[in-house]
Amino acid sequence: MAALAPLAVVIPALQEAQRLPALLADLAQAPAGLIAEIVVVDGASPDGTAALAQLAGAKVLTSPAGRGLQLARGVAATTAPWLLLLHADARLLPGWAERVQAAITAPGSGPPRLWCFDLRVQGASPGLRLLELAVALRTRLRQLPYGDQGLLLSRGLLEACGGIAPLPLMEDLDLVLRLRRRARVQRLGGQLRVDGRRWRQRGLLSTAWRNACLRRQWRQGRSVEELAERYYAPGPTSARSR
Repeated sequence: MAALAPLAVVIPALQEAQRLPALLADLAQAPAGLIAEIVVVDGASPDGTAALAQLAGAKVLTSPAGRGLQLARGVAATTAPWLLLLHADARLLPGWAERVQAAITAPGSGPPRLWCFDLRVQGASPGLRLLELAVALRTRLRQLPYGDQGLLLSRGLLEACGGIAPLPLMEDLDLVLRLRRRARVQRLGGQLRVDGRRWRQRGLLSTAWRNACLRRQWRQGRSVEELAERYYAPGPTSARSR
């Protein structure tokens, strides 16, 4: 019997019909034997996101909207020993599969590892390059990647840290803070490109300041439901652009 491919990819999505197909096309370029499952967890999108994901060959689940809940449900529906958690507006650049394969097969001595890509934001603004540099420094010095960098980890490590909390906001920060108590954060050495619409439409400095304030308030104990309501409130950009 052929061995099970080692990787399950889980993608929470909400109103991503325009962007998700490109990510699924990137995943389709993976070599045979790497990806066992691609699960898209759709938050009842009205734009046909689920139908497009099914046409691309992904397994589709439906869930109330909320990235933490969607991720938790998606992970529970998979069985592969490794997990790659991606945002639906991401693009995997050439060489990504080889980097993931190398991480999965890396020698197992030392502490477990949480792997992530380097963030690349779509757009030509010099401010975006500074943002990417700040994210790289945060990842390297503080061992603190976020979900928009893609997170690669073993199922055993995820279970050991308690899994993904079904939070409507801060699910990635909550997860990484728990993971880094047990694991070393390591860069995969390649870039993952994300859509730059939220920075373009809200403004780079405004978006960075707003997100920093929300994170600080969350650490101070503010209700995550209240913060999510403020985060997703209608504004100059789509209410669900993360």
